Amino acid sequence: MSVHIDAKKGDIAETILLPGDPLRAKWIAETFLDNPTCYNKVRGMLGFTGSYKGQKVSVQGTGMGIPSISIYAHELISEFGVKNLIRVGSAGAIKKEVEMRDVIIAMSASSNSSLNRNRFKGGDFAPTASFKLFDKAVQTARKLAIPFKAGNVLSSDLFYTDDPKDHEMWAAFNVLCVEMEAAGLYSIASKHQVSALAILTISDSLITGEKTSAEERESTFNQMIKIALELGD
Repeated sequence: MSVHIDAKKGDIAETILLPGDPLRAKWIAETFLDNPTCYNKVRGMLGFTGSYKGQKVSVQGTGMGIPSISIYAHELISEFGVKNLIRVGSAGAIKKEVEMRDVIIAMSASSNSSLNRNRFKGGDFAPTASFKLFDKAVQTARKLAIPFKAGNVLSSDLFYTDDPKDHEMWAAFNVLCVEMEAAGLYSIASKHQVSALAILTISDSLITGEKTSAEERESTFNQMIKIALELGD
């Protein structure tokens, strides 16, 4: 029995979208899915299942940070048989060529977290997207004429850093943006040999200081959702 997800076997689809914000999960379900039903309210972390173009799809809030998304990803896979896990979230640009509202498809996720070093006894595991989902996302974005950038992202354990220029070290190695979950999701998916991908929208810039509002982040980042919804088998 799942500790954090109050659902029955069969309530959750094999393909699931994973926003951090549970209110974004609600907005996605009500905006894009036919006949959505809420299967989870535990800890306010809302989860819904409906259909998209006749295919069963779920969407589940995960909270912020690698520990939180790792818990939900583990339970979704091991308890409910989820096969395709697609993070849809916001990120901060750390390179000047990455602009506000750009869509980022994360090939891999660097991290300042010690989670995998603890797991691999000091070794450096490289959290990487599923090629199947990555390739399909790229093809889908091109088909829908949605501009995107693809590359390495940073999954940080720190939202407020002590060094305001810390991101420059990562940007120098062509990391595009910073977020807080992809490395955890990719690691858990790899462990269970299922597919995972993070599709992000730039909500703020550490270069220019630009920011979007909480309301905008919750309910207007729809291009990444349109790509993600096409990725089910």
